[in-house]
Amino acid sequence: MTKRKINLNVVLLGLVSFFTDVSSEMITKVLPHFLESIGAGGAFIGVIEGLAETTSSTLKIVSGYFSDKFKNRKWLAFFGYAESTFTKIFLPFTVTPFGILIIRVTERIGKGIRTAPRDALISSYTNETNRGLYFGFHRALDTLWCCSWPSAWYMGA
Repeated sequence: MTKRKINLNVVLLGLVSFFTDVSSEMITKVLPHFLESIGAGGAFIGVIEGLAETTSSTLKIVSGYFSDKFKNRKWLAFFGYAESTFTKIFLPFTVTPFGILIIRVTERIGKGIRTAPRDALISSYTNETNRGLYFGFHRALDTLWCCSWPSAWYMGA
């Protein structure tokens, strides 16, 4: 059996993705309880998550277009991760449901910006013999948090 090495850039992208997802999942688990404690109802919590995910999904298309057009994938991915991380800093200082809505949607903007360029970057490091390995490695790190953390077992993840 031949030993395969994974490109260092793919490992770094996987680790950044892992730690970003850890912070996002930690927020996602407690956010509904926090929102209820400050007076938000279930419908408003659904609106927050719906707008956040719609924003993210829409921006993936736009970001993918600009990633292909300008070939500036590294900086788009970096900006997306940085924007998402920076926005989370404001969450503890927000005490209104509308403020949480703004922060959550803004945080998901980063996810929308980074996803397509990140996948294109990973693809640029692959060839036909290691494409599945590289994307599988990244996906494993990307989802490791939700499968390995005990809170995921009893909080319905």
